[in-house]
Amino acid sequence: MADLISIKRKESLHDHCGVFGIYAPGEDVAKITYFALHSLQHRGQESAGIAVSDGIKLRSIRNLGLVTSVFNENNLSKLKGYIAIGHNRYSTTGGNTKDNVQPVILSLKHKVFAMGHNGNVVNVANLAKKLGNIKRSSTSDTEILAYTIYKSPGLKWRDKILAAIPQFKGAYSIVACSKKRLYAFRDPWGFRPLVIGKLNDYHIVASETCALETIGAVFVRDVKPGEIIEIDRKGFHILGQIPSNKKSFCLFEYVYLARPDSIINNELVHDVRRKSGELLAKEAPVEADLVAAIPDSGTSAALGFADAAKIPFGEILIKNRYIGRTFIQPEQHIRELGVKIKFNPMKKIINGKRVVIVDDSIVRGTTMKKIVEILRKCGAKKIHLRICSPPIRWPCFFGLDTPSKKQFIANGKSVAQIRKFIGADSLHYLTLDKLIQASNQEKNSLCVACFNGDYPMEVNYNFKKNIFEE
Repeated sequence: MADLISIKRKESLHDHCGVFGIYAPGEDVAKITYFALHSLQHRGQESAGIAVSDGIKLRSIRNLGLVTSVFNENNLSKLKGYIAIGHNRYSTTGGNTKDNVQPVILSLKHKVFAMGHNGNVVNVANLAKKLGNIKRSSTSDTEILAYTIYKSPGLKWRDKILAAIPQFKGAYSIVACSKKRLYAFRDPWGFRPLVIGKLNDYHIVASETCALETIGAVFVRDVKPGEIIEIDRKGFHILGQIPSNKKSFCLFEYVYLARPDSIINNELVHDVRRKSGELLAKEAPVEADLVAAIPDSGTSAALGFADAAKIPFGEILIKNRYIGRTFIQPEQHIRELGVKIKFNPMKKIINGKRVVIVDDSIVRGTTMKKIVEILRKCGAKKIHLRICSPPIRWPCFFGLDTPSKKQFIANGKSVAQIRKFIGADSLHYLTLDKLIQASNQEKNSLCVACFNGDYPMEVNYNFKKNIFEE
């Protein structure tokens, strides 16, 4: 039996990155960025980086690993300045190597530019061809975007950014800085979140509002889709905005990617998930003794389900939140414990109960199958699965790391076949219309391609290696 560390990694969907930027003379911007990245750790756990400018020189620390392993008091104390950008990475385009750690930094002909990117630009191959022969130091798409900006017309970075951004096609929520200015820009489709905050009299940009609250900043507003902003000693400026014919915010941000305490498009993520659970209970009622969640992403929805169904909510699986923080491979006899490495069941509570398990999604079905097996061994009388999103059948090209199409359990299988494979007594997925209702967003403002294959723009199916293996 494969160990759960690798199983869970394959089973989960991962967002590309978390980004943060701050312009704050007189503040310890490196340490502020560290704590902000810590709160955005859920958006990327493979590498982390911070770049800081004092107006004359730009310094950085970038490495593989979690925020807490990359940074410490000693190395952060060396990052002196008043502008900082930070980045957490989960690789999609480009592998997980030290060369691909962000922020990307260009230092060419006395011009210095650092950039961190959340998303995927689907025409990056065409952009690379236009650049010709450049000296690349990584295989990530972010370096291509940075070079495209550098090579664009204009003497100032603001002019280069304005000239380059209309060439980008796809998802990008970006923070960047020169020696003296902070920049932030977001694609006109608005795939990924990006927000503006304020700390004292200084401005901040971040992937999610949870990062603002962690450092004591206040939320100002979202960066609008297509908006390009600059922050300098005079304050906050809007440089321009790329017009958009269609907004396409990722609906899966509400389901799984964002932290439940973040506010996205004026909606608290926890409230959206709880509402999805309430709608799920009404859509697929069931007689049971207990409602439980797969920790932690299913908890908010499970609370909503329990409340609407008038069934008690309880914990039956205790999650070891630190298992993914070790590179030590378990011994064979420990690997054979499978899911128990990650989730420890409470047999005394489970035994003899009819249990409803609520989770955000099922990707390959491997982990859920093993959890059901464990619950059976613990004496569960009935196991009913309720998933607070529709079946995922299509890969994402816009910043969400997904397996090839054939590896989704819902690809080519009916709900009945999925239920049989997992071994549950019943299985129901929340319908797409109800999930959209829970989000409180307009249907035509969302990207739901992973559920129905309706991509908001033309995509190259070879964009990711083997993404459409069939």
